[in-house]
Amino acid sequence: MRLLIGDIMTQNERCAWLIKYLLTENPEAAKYPVPEDFESRFKLYRSLVNIRMPADISEEYLKIEDEFLYFVNANSTNIEDLSPVRDDIYVWQGDITKLRVDAIVNAANSQMLGCFVPCHSCIDNCIHTFAGIRLRQACAKLMREQGHEEATGRAKITKAYNLPGKYVIHTVGPICSGSVSEEDKSLLYSCYEECLKLADAYKLESIAFCCISTGVFGFPNKPAAEIAIKAVQEYKQKTGSKIKVIFNVFKDLDKEIYGSLLAEN
Repeated sequence: MRLLIGDIMTQNERCAWLIKYLLTENPEAAKYPVPEDFESRFKLYRSLVNIRMPADISEEYLKIEDEFLYFVNANSTNIEDLSPVRDDIYVWQGDITKLRVDAIVNAANSQMLGCFVPCHSCIDNCIHTFAGIRLRQACAKLMREQGHEEATGRAKITKAYNLPGKYVIHTVGPICSGSVSEEDKSLLYSCYEECLKLADAYKLESIAFCCISTGVFGFPNKPAAEIAIKAVQEYKQKTGSKIKVIFNVFKDLDKEIYGSLLAEN
């Protein structure tokens, strides 16, 4: 059994401790009192994490955050509990941060630093929140070493830190305004292909894709799903890869689309 150094602390106390630490870094926010109830505390903690730049932090903070997120992320879904739609391909509806797979895919922006909008509901924000602040630090290190923003259609891999899985693969999907161009389609296809290449390079056995470029990125849901399925199928046929692929959906609409398309193919 994992030994937790702060078992004498409750989750509410851990959350308060983390908030107070983060407030010492942010004098402008320090005037706000720490709420008493856990829900409000967690919202404030998440907001402070979301806006925090990727700077160094104490080992004590990291230990308490690890303990806190260990319990927050305790209820996860294992890929072994899912049933494939066909050989090695799954559709699962739910929160991608709760999946226990080798890698989950993050719909990142070109800065690769996560979403800075407090408590935003995008996947990028959720992944960075529940992984802990070391994920943003790792992404910042990759970007410093690269020396420029990440190109659309490309991908990078990091550890998953406090998430149930092992890795996060960050990819930058195309942003569509108006009609979808052939270049948009090609770049979205590249996102899936690059993620699969990275997963195989790291000898991963499973990967969960979110619906890349849909939602606020503007790519229509059904064409995006068609490209996702095509990219995965063609990659597996071309390479002989045995990686298990989960198409993670959140909306009922996307679940219906993927189910229908996979039944046809």
